[in-house]
Amino acid sequence: MNGAESLVRTLVEGDVDVCFTNPGTSEMHFCAALDRVDGMRCILGLFEGVVTGAADGYGRMMDKPAATLLHTGPGLGNGVANLHNAKKAKTPIVNIVGEHATYHIAHDAPLTADIEAIAWPVSHWVKTSADAPSVAVDGAQAIAEAKTAPGRIATLILPADTAWNEAQGTAKVPDVPPPGSVTEGAVRDCADALRSGEPAMIVVGHRGLRADALEIAGRIAAKTGAEIRTEFAAARAERGAGQVTPERMPYVVDQALAVTKDVRHMILIGAKTPVAFFAYPDKPSVLIPDTCQTHLLASAEEDIMGALEWLADELDAGNAEPVREAAQRPDLQTGDLTIDTIASAIGHLMPEGCIVSDEAITSGRMLHPFTKGCPPHDWLFGTGGSIGRALPEATGAAVACPDRKVLCISGDGSAMYTLQALWTQARENLDVVTVIYANRTYAILHGELRNVGANPGPKAHDMFDLDRPNLDWVAMANGMGVEATRVDTSEGFNRALAAAFNSKGPFLIEAVI
Repeated sequence: MNGAESLVRTLVEGDVDVCFTNPGTSEMHFCAALDRVDGMRCILGLFEGVVTGAADGYGRMMDKPAATLLHTGPGLGNGVANLHNAKKAKTPIVNIVGEHATYHIAHDAPLTADIEAIAWPVSHWVKTSADAPSVAVDGAQAIAEAKTAPGRIATLILPADTAWNEAQGTAKVPDVPPPGSVTEGAVRDCADALRSGEPAMIVVGHRGLRADALEIAGRIAAKTGAEIRTEFAAARAERGAGQVTPERMPYVVDQALAVTKDVRHMILIGAKTPVAFFAYPDKPSVLIPDTCQTHLLASAEEDIMGALEWLADELDAGNAEPVREAAQRPDLQTGDLTIDTIASAIGHLMPEGCIVSDEAITSGRMLHPFTKGCPPHDWLFGTGGSIGRALPEATGAAVACPDRKVLCISGDGSAMYTLQALWTQARENLDVVTVIYANRTYAILHGELRNVGANPGPKAHDMFDLDRPNLDWVAMANGMGVEATRVDTSEGFNRALAAAFNSKGPFLIEAVI
């Protein structure tokens, strides 16, 4: 058994049984080991950003890590943007990066790079295996690190000779400690704030956005009169009819300040104090008034469910009836295709159990009121702000949950970053419906120009418009093996989305707005 085989066997024994890959020469022995070891599903992505983004989507839905396989420093560099998103999402990933043989690094060959330096900003743990006998032990530790609450990125760098040299066998994954318990002081502080009679807001994030946790948060809100909001950049929110489905914190600074202006106590549960995505002239970075006091019940690293149950007991909120979302769907619209008529169609047609990977940025901001009364579903938002995540993320989510329909919604500009994900969807026959909002522009950047007071002219605007030529999403999807259609009316969109939801396999709708 060589080092590569010892690693693959350790991964499978450690319940890491999916690997999203884009390998090269340094990873050949890992690839060969996959034919000798049963139990690992390997999925090829044609760009490393697809590989890392798919691992993010998989981990968000499975609550366990997938592995990646990337080729040396440049391959890791190509995948960094979606590793950044995954790190912000607290997604568990075992990130494997091939390296030159240990004795070859000194010769400064073209692909030689400081892989550890590239990896650290998007990892919680980084290690380069020193020799073949170390590979299995290092791999087991990487699995344990990735599974550590709330979910971490562990990067294991595998020099080629550690993969091909003789190893001694597999290694057992060390025990992973459970999430830490919150303190009695934190619970009582939050309870006192909620009993104070002053306006309070509960902001929930991470594990607190699952239906069972939101149910308890809803009871606390019903008992105390506090408002509930979710963090803006939520990795995964379970929502829909019959469930507690809070509004998100707004993205726009002035809207967020309007929401929080009267709040005197903010209870943070798996979330941080709301801050602006960017700095703007003459506007604050922190989106709460100076008169608002924050109270941390539980960080994302702590036992959020246990903390909520404790707080509910402290407040005697166990029998309070939370406000649950009513079952309601918008009517289908006719006429010109707009962001509202698209939202109406999604809300009217979305099937129960759907997983939505949302990178519609500007065009999709108003989807929440159209979809909150749909049957229960999961919504995956952007967490790190790096665009090009939705198509790969939807790909990984579809691998994780093959019995559920996945809806990917993206602006045309964002989707161009990782459109190679469509090829992977076709190859794996993944059940993903992709809706491209084809507004022929980076719409958010036109708004940001105004927000920062940059006084733009025609050259600035020209850098944000996607014309001359227009993108042809039907042709691009077809070229990657995905059936697609272009629509520019509400009636056409309604028909296309209904057909896509009622069929299996990948399908793309270019919605010209």
